[in-house]
Amino acid sequence: MLIRSTRARLLLSSALMLFLELALIRWTASNIVHLGYFSNFVLLGSFLGVGLGFLRASRSDHDPLYFPVLLAVLVAAVLMFPVTVDRSGSDLIFFTTLHTVGPPIWLVLPLVFLAVAGIMAGPGELVGRCFAELPRLEAYRLDLLGSLLGIAAFSLLSLLRAPSVAWGAIVSLLMALLLWRPRRALVLGAAAVVIVVMLTIESLGTGVSWSPYYKIVTHQRGSGLSRVIAVSVNGVPHQAAADAEQKAKLEPQYALPYQRMTRSEPGRVLVVGAGTGTDVALALSRGATRVDAVEIDPRLLQIGRQLHPDRPYADPRVHSHIDDGRAFLERSSAKWDLIVFALPDSLTLVAGASSLRLESYLFTVEAMRSVRAHLAPGGAFAMYNFYRQSWLIGRLSRTVADAFGHQPCVDRLSGVDAVITAGLTARNQHCGDGVAPRGPSPATDDHPFVYLYGRSIPGFYLLTLAGILLCSLLAVRVVGGPFRRMRPYLDLFLLGGSFLLLETRSITGFALLFGTTWIVNAIVFAGVLLAVLAAVETTRRWRLPRLGVLYGLLAAALLLDTLIRPGLLLGLPVLPRALAAVTVAFLPIFAANLVFAKRFVDTTDATSAFAANLLGAMVGGCLEYLSLIVGYQALLLVAGLLYLGAFLLLPRQPARLG
Repeated sequence: MLIRSTRARLLLSSALMLFLELALIRWTASNIVHLGYFSNFVLLGSFLGVGLGFLRASRSDHDPLYFPVLLAVLVAAVLMFPVTVDRSGSDLIFFTTLHTVGPPIWLVLPLVFLAVAGIMAGPGELVGRCFAELPRLEAYRLDLLGSLLGIAAFSLLSLLRAPSVAWGAIVSLLMALLLWRPRRALVLGAAAVVIVVMLTIESLGTGVSWSPYYKIVTHQRGSGLSRVIAVSVNGVPHQAAADAEQKAKLEPQYALPYQRMTRSEPGRVLVVGAGTGTDVALALSRGATRVDAVEIDPRLLQIGRQLHPDRPYADPRVHSHIDDGRAFLERSSAKWDLIVFALPDSLTLVAGASSLRLESYLFTVEAMRSVRAHLAPGGAFAMYNFYRQSWLIGRLSRTVADAFGHQPCVDRLSGVDAVITAGLTARNQHCGDGVAPRGPSPATDDHPFVYLYGRSIPGFYLLTLAGILLCSLLAVRVVGGPFRRMRPYLDLFLLGGSFLLLETRSITGFALLFGTTWIVNAIVFAGVLLAVLAAVETTRRWRLPRLGVLYGLLAAALLLDTLIRPGLLLGLPVLPRALAAVTVAFLPIFAANLVFAKRFVDTTDATSAFAANLLGAMVGGCLEYLSLIVGYQALLLVAGLLYLGAFLLLPRQPARLG
C-alpha cells in the first residue's frame, strides 16, 4: 500500500468514511427517484456498514478490496437501470407529479440499505484495523480528525457546486492510496474507471448541474412568450420559469393573492420560495415597490437570474436572499404588505433527521404567528400549492386561523389545488365562496410534521424498519460471529443509540433556530464532532472522576437541554441565540462522550467495543422515528432512558472476552 504509517492511514480512512457516507446520501437521493424523502435509511446503512467493518477487522487479515467493486456496481446499476421508490398512501404526503411503479417501498429501501452497508463496511474495516494498532484514545482522536476532514472536503465541494464526478474522483484517489498493491492494480483500476466514467457521463448530461441539495436538470420548451424553462430536481419536475402574466392566466393560483388582499397595490412584498423567479416577476407586474425574494437553493436562484424570460432578478426593486424562509423571518425586523409562500415544497430531508424536510418549520403554528407579526397594517399573507390531500388544506387553514385569529380565504381551484389567503385582520381580505375542508390539528415546532396526518408512524416505515433490523441482525451474526463477543459492551451499544438521538436533537434544534440550509447542517455536524473531540482531549489530558460522577454530569446536561427548549431562544438576538444554542445542545454531547471515552479506555477488544457503539447508533436512528409520535423534545427522554440503561449495565470490572 502507498500509505504505510498507521496514523496517516487512520486519518485518511476516516476522511474517506465520512466523505463517502455524505456522497452516498446525496448521490443516491439524486438518482433514485423519491429516495430524497428517505435518505435517513442511507445513513442507517452507513452505521451498519461501518460497524460490520470494525467487526470484520478483527477476524480477517485481507484488505477490503470488495468495497471499490461494490461501489462501482452500485454506480453503474443506478445510472443504467433507474429505480423509483414507490411512495403511495394518504397518511403521509410526498410532493411529486410522477406516477410511480416498481417494487414496494419496504423492499426497495432495505436493498438500498444493504448496498450502502456493504460499501461502507470497507472504510470501516480500514479504520478498525488502525484502531487495533494504536492506543484507544489516540485512535479515536485521529478518527474524529479524519471525519472532520471528510466533512470539510464535502462541504467545500457543495459550496463550489461540484458535479458528482468530483466526488467519484476523490473517493477513487483515496481508495488507491489506502488499498494499492501491484497485484490489485487491475481490480482497483477497473473499479475506479467505472466510477469515474459513469459519473463523468452523468455530470456532462444536457442541462445537468448540482446544488447543495439536488441534482438539477433544466430544459427549454417553446419560444417567445410561451418559452418555459422547466426544472427537475432529483428526477422529479419541480419548477418552471415562464412569462409571469401567461403563467397567471394558465394557473390562476398565482394571481389570486392579489385579488384577495384589500390593498390596490401590493407595496412591499416578501416571496418565500422564490426559486427561478416567476412569483417575483408577478409581484413586480402588480406594482410592488420592493420585493424580497428568499430562496434556500443558490443554484435555483442562479437559474432564475440567467434564464427566466422576464428577468425579474435584474430589476432594482428586487433584493434576493439565499436563506431558509423561517430563519429569515426570525432574524428580520422588517414588515411587508404581502407575504407569499410560493410553493416551498422541497423534495428532500434535512441531513441527519429522519422526517424533517427543508420547509417543515415554515408551516407550524409558531411560524404563522411570526408571519403575522411581520405584516404591515392592512397587509396579507398567502400560500398556494397542489396539496395532494384535502386534509392538508384543512390543516393549513386551521393553522392560519389559529395564528391570525380569524378564518382565512380558501380557494380550491381543482380538487386539491388551493390558495389560502389571510389579511392581518378579517377586514384586510376579500374572500370568495370557498370553504376549507376539515383537517387535523396544526403542526408545531416540536412536532413539525405537517404532511403527516396524525401522531403515528406510517405502516411502510414500520415494515421497512423491521426489515432493516432483521437484515442487520443476520449481517452482524455472519460477519462478526457469535453475539457474545459484544455482550460485554451492551452499555456501549446503548451509548451509541442515545448519542444518535442527541445528535438528531441538535440538528433539528439548530434547524429551527438558524435554518435548514446545508451550511447550518454542515456546521452542526462539525460542531458535534468537535464536542466529541473536546471530550477525548479532556480524557487524554486530565484524570476524570469515576463513571458514576460523569453520568451525573450527563444527567444535569440533559435536564438543562430539556428545560431550555429551542423555541425559547428564538426571541434572542442572533449572537446570544447562537451562544445559548451551542451551550445547550453540545454540553450533553460533551458529557456523553466523556462517559464513552473513559469507558472505551477500559475495553479489552477495541474493535468489538466500537462496533457495538456504531450498531447502537443505527438502532438509535430507528428510534428517531418515535418523534413522529412524541415530537422532538421527547427524544431527550428516550435518550435519557438509554443512558440510564447503559449506566445500569456498567461492568463491575474491565470487560473480557468470553
